[in-house]
Amino acid sequence: MKLKFTKLVAVAAAAAVAVSLASCGTSRNDTGASASPSGGAAAANTIVGIAMPTKSLERWNNDGSHLVDVLTQKGYQTQLQYADNKTDQQISQIQNMVNQGATILVIAAIDGTTLGPALKEAAAKGVKVIAYDRLINGTPDVDYYATFDNYKVGQLQGEFIEKELGLKDGKGPFNLEPFAGSPDDNNAKFFFAGAWDILNPYVQSGKLVVPSGKAPKTDDDWASIGIQAWKSDAAQSEMQNRLNSFYTDKKVDVVLSPNDSLALGIEQALDGAGYKVGVDWPIVTGQDADLANTKNILNGKQAMTVWKDTRALGDQVAKMIDQIVAGQTVDVNNTTDYNNGVKDVPSYLLPPEVVTKAEVESRLVGTGFFTKEQLGLS
Repeated sequence: MKLKFTKLVAVAAAAAVAVSLASCGTSRNDTGASASPSGGAAAANTIVGIAMPTKSLERWNNDGSHLVDVLTQKGYQTQLQYADNKTDQQISQIQNMVNQGATILVIAAIDGTTLGPALKEAAAKGVKVIAYDRLINGTPDVDYYATFDNYKVGQLQGEFIEKELGLKDGKGPFNLEPFAGSPDDNNAKFFFAGAWDILNPYVQSGKLVVPSGKAPKTDDDWASIGIQAWKSDAAQSEMQNRLNSFYTDKKVDVVLSPNDSLALGIEQALDGAGYKVGVDWPIVTGQDADLANTKNILNGKQAMTVWKDTRALGDQVAKMIDQIVAGQTVDVNNTTDYNNGVKDVPSYLLPPEVVTKAEVESRLVGTGFFTKEQLGLS
């Protein structure tokens, strides 16, 4: 049964540590968002509360700081809070921001299923809520959702594998090991479904073989191979176990990794097992263009990453906030596919894109996402 973008009901928790591995010292430039305070006096009198899940991961540090920068340039007051991946702490932070006068909340939920009571209190005070990159479930009190096309992320990974292996041309069989993201992250099911809808037919036909047996029969079984909290060390341990148990007399050809954090652990396991770049190194997918993974793409240890420019996401959220404050219609491009169990949440989806070694300089350096110095290219 394929997971399609027709009235998808988000019943999984919108939780978990999201994608990417912490990388100290990383800085990224802005995309050139307007510095004019479009809300004028209204913006100056508006407090925007920003609730992020954790400060320990590269991705959320960048998202939080960029949101503060672009909103401050527009004239807004901001309150940015990180919750150390503790749900109770995030709930308390949200309540405190509302009590301190925030009238708009931007929330990247740790566990979106737990936020209902806090958001009900906020709604009673007229606070507007934008779910940031993770859908908030089980409550009517979320007004908008801004994210990337997460099903497309998985499709891009699946299509890349399909093309690189020549599966459409009948080539194979190849040994595949699939991984999925954190079972309590609502986005993880979309990533996996997008990829598995492309790859599973080849598993069924025998062109892709999964020696470990960890091949979900349907999209809905994705959590059975999920890596809790997207932890690199957990992915490394799982890959080591599979290699030690099922690859004593064969080689793995391709690993479906839904994001860069898992890919990093998988690559470390491959290193430890003696795989060599240019000799028998398998195709490894990823997502997020984390610094360490981008370096691995350059050195041949990772074939690709699906890049979601979170600066663009922050800019879109800032535009939505401008529209809320001005009393205008808020831009959305999807009103039917993201049901949180209570309502169809009006959503804005941004497109992801594939980055391989050939595109690193043009896409990641050329747009200021990384500098040449950060990637060792200078």
